[in-house]
Amino acid sequence: MLYGTYLAFDFGLSRTGVATGNSVTRSAEPRGILFAQTNAERWAAIEALVEHWEPVAFVVGVPRHPDGAPGELTGRCERFARQLGGRFRRPVFTVDERYSSVDVEHEAEWIDDLSACVILEQYFAENASSETEA
Repeated sequence: MLYGTYLAFDFGLSRTGVATGNSVTRSAEPRGILFAQTNAERWAAIEALVEHWEPVAFVVGVPRHPDGAPGELTGRCERFARQLGGRFRRPVFTVDERYSSVDVEHEAEWIDDLSACVILEQYFAENASSETEA
């Protein structure tokens, strides 16, 4: 695992949740929800986040069905992850997010940023033993 700040995404077609986290504390904080009407707007918002947070890597949740089969958005999330890496030249890690929204018990109308926290904390937990310095 790289040491530093990570930027995580719960990708959706109309909303994308964002969280940041630190690999040392292995904790995540919600940073908001992107409500981009176009891909250009989404990428502009992500670029601003990258410039502000200067992450060492990205984590993207990829949805799957309970049996592990690809979900409706699986391909789009994987494409988004590849584009992140290509645009910003940083490592991108994917996490099976099939239960991230279920894990978030919240009264808010939109929980995408909280789901991004769950995704990032899951990544930290799954990779706790693979620590390497950047």
